[in-house]
Amino acid sequence: MRAPTGSHIAAGEVLLAVENVSLSFGGVHAIRDVSFDIRKGEIRAIIGPNGAGKTSMLNVINGFYTPQAGQITFKGQTRSKMRPFEAARGGIARTFQNVALFRGMTALDNIMAGRTLRMHRGLFWQIFRYGPAMTEEVEHRLRAEEIIDFLHIQHIRKIQVGRLPYGLQKRVELGRALAMEPDLLLLDEPMAGMNLEEKEDMSRFVLDVNQHFGTTIALIEHDMGVVMDLSDRVVVLDYGQKIADGSPDEVKSNKTVIDAYLGVAH
Repeated sequence: MRAPTGSHIAAGEVLLAVENVSLSFGGVHAIRDVSFDIRKGEIRAIIGPNGAGKTSMLNVINGFYTPQAGQITFKGQTRSKMRPFEAARGGIARTFQNVALFRGMTALDNIMAGRTLRMHRGLFWQIFRYGPAMTEEVEHRLRAEEIIDFLHIQHIRKIQVGRLPYGLQKRVELGRALAMEPDLLLLDEPMAGMNLEEKEDMSRFVLDVNQHFGTTIALIEHDMGVVMDLSDRVVVLDYGQKIADGSPDEVKSNKTVIDAYLGVAH
């Protein structure tokens, strides 16, 4: 699998900046004036108790939600709103808290779906699968097979994902996101519902994606051991507000964070 391409941002520079973002649903404030950044090449964790606004923040970043206030700057382009397909074209991919795969399709075909935005032949060629379209499909299938090898899922490549155990479905979903060759990969609770062995495997893959391919990762995760082991920096949300931002060591010793997780602050 090749490294993502297309970003002019140097390692360590700000790839994405969230500036004073607020999001409400009726009278419910999901996010309140939150600002933070994600630097190219890092694993940036977003944590907080249930209902803190973490998934809402990912939905703002990838364009699923439009905030009432604030803006997002990605690769130097500032916007107040973006549709999800524009985020995908720009280099943002994600996985979901609840697995969102095409359950009747094989693992290989699900990963191939992640290559869609990279395919350029028109509908005519795609229908007849002839000439240039066939050449293009072979190229993209080879890329999908590289991802399958990387994730060690060769044995399930032809199995319908609806028949797979949960941990393997999560791995296929990661593969589909990687197939997009993203500059920024958003992972929404990639370890949720996994046993210890599955968590260890997924943690290794997350680190390999970041370290070997230089993919920047924003990670939501409730397992604090995973967060502390994987992340370079951590931002903490509580009731839609940012209450801490810093290194894992700084965050885990922050009294406001400790109180929020124990329920003392509210």
